[in-house]
Amino acid sequence: MTELLLELFSEEIPARMQDRAASDLARLIEAGCKDAGLAVTGLSHHSTPRRLTVVIGNLPGATEDVRDERKGPKADAPDKAIEGFLRSTGLTRDQLEVRETPKGDVLFAVIEKPGQKTAEVLPGIVETAIARLPWPKSMRWGAHGVRWVRPLHSILCLFGGEILPVSFGPVSAGNITRGHRFHAPDAFAVSDFTDYRTKLRDAKVVLDRDERKDMIAQGASALATAQGVSLIEDGGLLDEVAGLVEWPVPLMGRIDDAFMDVPPEVLILSMRTHQKYFATRHADGTLAPHFVTVANLSATDGGAAITAGNEKVLRARLSDARFFWDQDRKRTLESRIDDLDPIVFHAAMGSVRRKAERISELSTWLAPHVGADRQQAKRAGLLAKADLTTEMVGEFPELQGLMGMYYAQADGEHANIARAIRDHYSPAGPNDPCPTEPVSVAVALADKLDSLAGFFGIGEKPTGSKDPYALRRAALGIIRLVLENDLRLDLAAAISEAYGGLVNDFASTEADRQTVVNDLLDFIADRMTVSLRDQGVRHDLVNAVLALGRDGDLVRLTRRVAALQTLATSDDGQNLLTAYRRAANILRIEEKKDKTAYAGPADRDAFADAAEKALGTALTEAVAQADRALEAEDFEAAMSAMAGLRGPVDAFFEDVTVNADDPGLRENRLKLLAEIRETLHRVADFSKIEG
Repeated sequence: MTELLLELFSEEIPARMQDRAASDLARLIEAGCKDAGLAVTGLSHHSTPRRLTVVIGNLPGATEDVRDERKGPKADAPDKAIEGFLRSTGLTRDQLEVRETPKGDVLFAVIEKPGQKTAEVLPGIVETAIARLPWPKSMRWGAHGVRWVRPLHSILCLFGGEILPVSFGPVSAGNITRGHRFHAPDAFAVSDFTDYRTKLRDAKVVLDRDERKDMIAQGASALATAQGVSLIEDGGLLDEVAGLVEWPVPLMGRIDDAFMDVPPEVLILSMRTHQKYFATRHADGTLAPHFVTVANLSATDGGAAITAGNEKVLRARLSDARFFWDQDRKRTLESRIDDLDPIVFHAAMGSVRRKAERISELSTWLAPHVGADRQQAKRAGLLAKADLTTEMVGEFPELQGLMGMYYAQADGEHANIARAIRDHYSPAGPNDPCPTEPVSVAVALADKLDSLAGFFGIGEKPTGSKDPYALRRAALGIIRLVLENDLRLDLAAAISEAYGGLVNDFASTEADRQTVVNDLLDFIADRMTVSLRDQGVRHDLVNAVLALGRDGDLVRLTRRVAALQTLATSDDGQNLLTAYRRAANILRIEEKKDKTAYAGPADRDAFADAAEKALGTALTEAVAQADRALEAEDFEAAMSAMAGLRGPVDAFFEDVTVNADDPGLRENRLKLLAEIRETLHRVADFSKIEG
């Protein structure tokens, strides 16, 4: 078994592309080897800003011999059929075998391909993989006809220590690579992966991406601890910075005190986005005036000049942020509402100002349903989008809502209004905190309901994997807002109210209101099924409850599902489900045969057997108990009433013959079975339950 080592050395590759590119290159080479009949073991890949590396620890010295048999036409088939078979196999007539089969003599082609040396097969595999490597963006360099993410300088390709004749564009493979751009720029030869990795390390290149990440994280944390602060963890930034350096050296700088009264999120985002700096914080959680930058070399002065240079650049960056902060506060949020008018939310739904006004109106309607102050909800809804016109949000769109809160505080708005402006986009995902303050909940619901009602009203529904307006996320946000705040909100009424606010803004006559309400309830129910399934709730139980009809009260819906799950996982529930299926199957067969549908109630006076009398009594009592429990929304008690039917139902099927000889008795017993079905369907459609 022999080692393959491949390195593609180029100008700096964008950090976000490196690891994926190395993985794709390894995948393509592995697929090419398997297609050629080469077993691959010990595959790994690495990346740095200037190189992609793939290593296969063990490859056989040659491909295996291949023997392929193909069945052709009969020996006496027309000449054209035989000629076509010969063309497909590349053989001549005298190379075919004639074999006896039950259907007569048949021609067979036996194609034997001797194995090839791996060293002869690999160049084509590697070149194909390089050419097919998928880049998000690529470029031509010079007059060369090939494309690559950045100009390629060299290819190192060794198999068993020997150079493979691989080329891409003007670059041919050798056994040469280079180390760090500044510390060790000279070329050097390597013989295998161990030699390669060792010499790169000596040349100030840490090949392993995870090792670079550890060096950055540990070094940055140590610097922060030495200053009495802690590092604000940022996995995404750590990944990116690891792709910017080959020899990471964390250094700590200081933020000028003049900028520390700018909102901390602005400072953190500015440092992260523009400079790739890690922020720090005090023990109380407030932002500390220190940052960590990661240099790509070990400076002779310990990094003093690099740190000073980064502090100077940061001052310029934060001066812009400071300017935006000061300028934006010269106007109130309320004065910016008119500026929203030219901004189109959607051609069919008017401007962003109109959306803000609709959110305000709907928040006012929602306020008493969520326990919020109506005037605060109305005000917060109107101001919710005003920060979109500020310089700060124009520079950092990620801060929309958050900057609205800061500006509302500066304007002297009520704290509830300021928080609602900040929170109205939330929850934006499964890991995003869900608002709990009533005014925030009202405005967040209004924003999402307006979008859903509007886009469903103009027929812009999500289809398949396409959801350009993030309507699935909006629906999940509504579900979380309702359930996590235990809101007894009638969503059907809320959707209808939202749609009513949109009617005058629609560019044309749109869908019927009730159609939109029904479609959206179904859409939210579908999203809720997914959400509950992710929490471990069986989808079939959700479907069994949803089959009872649309329910705009999500809290009631989830409680019913929870009670059904308790019943379905109990012994009584399992046996009751078995009995239900038996009753339903008998009814289905007999209804088809009789060409009629049976329905209860059965005639109690016509009962002839003690078991059916007992079941009739049990069903009457169960219906009464279940109805009282359902009215009180005591779903556990309703399910318990159903569970109590297990004994009488089991006894009925044990002692009673449904298809009695007496037609009248048979019909009455079928009606009794229908009663079982109808009674259980009061709490859920048991036909939807699996298992």
